[in-house]
Amino acid sequence: MKKHLILAINPGSTSTKVAIFENEKQLAVSNIKHNDSDLAHFETIFDQLDYRAGVVKKFLEDNNYKISDLSAIVGRGGPIRPLPSGTYMVDEELENHLRNKYAVIHVSLIGGLIAKKLAGEAVKNVFIVDPVCVDELCDEARVSGHPMIERQSLSHALNIKAIGKRAAADLNAEYDKLNLVIAHLGSGTSVTAHKGGRMIDVNNASDEGPFSIDRTGGMPLRAVINVCYSGKYSKSETEAMFLKKGGMLAYFGVNDGKAIEDMAHNGDKKALLVYKGLCHQVCKEIGAMATVLEGKVDAIVITGGMAYSKWFIDMVKQKVSYISKVMVYPGEDEASALAAGALRVLTGSENAKKIAEQPLPEKII
Repeated sequence: MKKHLILAINPGSTSTKVAIFENEKQLAVSNIKHNDSDLAHFETIFDQLDYRAGVVKKFLEDNNYKISDLSAIVGRGGPIRPLPSGTYMVDEELENHLRNKYAVIHVSLIGGLIAKKLAGEAVKNVFIVDPVCVDELCDEARVSGHPMIERQSLSHALNIKAIGKRAAADLNAEYDKLNLVIAHLGSGTSVTAHKGGRMIDVNNASDEGPFSIDRTGGMPLRAVINVCYSGKYSKSETEAMFLKKGGMLAYFGVNDGKAIEDMAHNGDKKALLVYKGLCHQVCKEIGAMATVLEGKVDAIVITGGMAYSKWFIDMVKQKVSYISKVMVYPGEDEASALAAGALRVLTGSENAKKIAEQPLPEKII
């Protein structure tokens, strides 16, 4: 196989993760931390573009690579319009969506923009892969319960899709021939049903499903309405309460799952109860996705940071292993997933998609 040098860029709220690959082999990697003082003077994430591109360029220089050495640059994709799974060219239309037509503001929006800025005229292959807005929902999964609102597909699609393919390989099968329930358990929780290579249902990782490290997940609706109209909180404060300061962080004031697990092990009854409550909600969502697949589940696949906890995984297995075998892939290797998506295009096993050619899902009702 021809050798392709690929730069993968994954921006986070306080870091920029970068890696260089030669085909599948990782040659260099760094998690570049950004202090509050580094970012404080930027009004928006888009204002950070030059700064973040600069630190990535320095990473390349420190590892003795030039932009012109690269076959492709690939960045994480953000919450723009609904899109099928795949690798997308960062062309003018996609740039416009990342800058101006996003569904919500999230730092992942600038992954593709950093890649495009660095590429300039030197690198023609600039991509994003499986952005968080991957939407392959079946029609009935879009129905919310009110015609003003449709359910949205927003998930940890990049890691979920990559892990689905990895699990399929470990099962000596093709991903698009399997029925899988895949649960990504991290700072947010995405539990998904996969049928024939499509993610046909998913809990929106911010609005629905189990709580997580710092998000509340689905909440009792009347109580939420009462909070919103209590007069005590602004809209931004309410959003932060549910989307950034909820979950474990709200209960304990820390966003470290391992620390809370240690508290539970050391006899803290509240920590044990909340920890079991998270397991309870995750298992309910796994069971719900199994019903979407009519009980025909080839495997339950668990990934994300919480998959490192043997105690938590053992509790999950106890509740759901009657459905199907449980496969565990701790962490989230998003750099490898980004590089793999680019490599599939470079080797011709997959065609790069253009956002302008993808139809929007039709409104169901």
